[in-house]
Amino acid sequence: MDLSALIRDVPDYPKPGILFKDITPLLADGAAMREVTAQFAARAAELKADAIAGIEARGFIFAPAVAAQMGLPFIPVRKEGKLPYDCVTHSYDLEYGSDTLQIHVDALSQGQRVVIVDDLIATGGTAGATVELVRKLGAVPACALFLIELDGLGGRDEIEGRGVRVESLISYEV
Repeated sequence: MDLSALIRDVPDYPKPGILFKDITPLLADGAAMREVTAQFAARAAELKADAIAGIEARGFIFAPAVAAQMGLPFIPVRKEGKLPYDCVTHSYDLEYGSDTLQIHVDALSQGQRVVIVDDLIATGGTAGATVELVRKLGAVPACALFLIELDGLGGRDEIEGRGVRVESLISYEV
């Protein structure tokens, strides 16, 4: 199945000069969603994952489906202030400013192998922060899986530089 045929380009969104990769046509296609979930689950199984972490917000679309298919826990990684229990945090720099992600202190156990799932990797800041959160809990980030990789923005180098494998189903040169 050609998943890239279901990715819509939206020019000048959210600001002029940006070519946004809109995944909503793919989300509306049940067979495509099944294909993405199956491919992610197959990779996570090969990596002997113990848990699937999803990054807010669009990682929440794919990660729970993968976790459920595999019978594994889904671990939400959220922006600061969104989780109701005690959390560990990791702040990271953005192009303009910074942001903070959190994970519950009891979300993972020492040595658990975690596959991180999100819709897109660009610069790798959010995924890199997630890698650090997983490590703060003593777990092992086994891989970071993405539907889309914007090649040329440094995201792969950022994550692989942290010693974590990166895989994507679709890659676009930018």
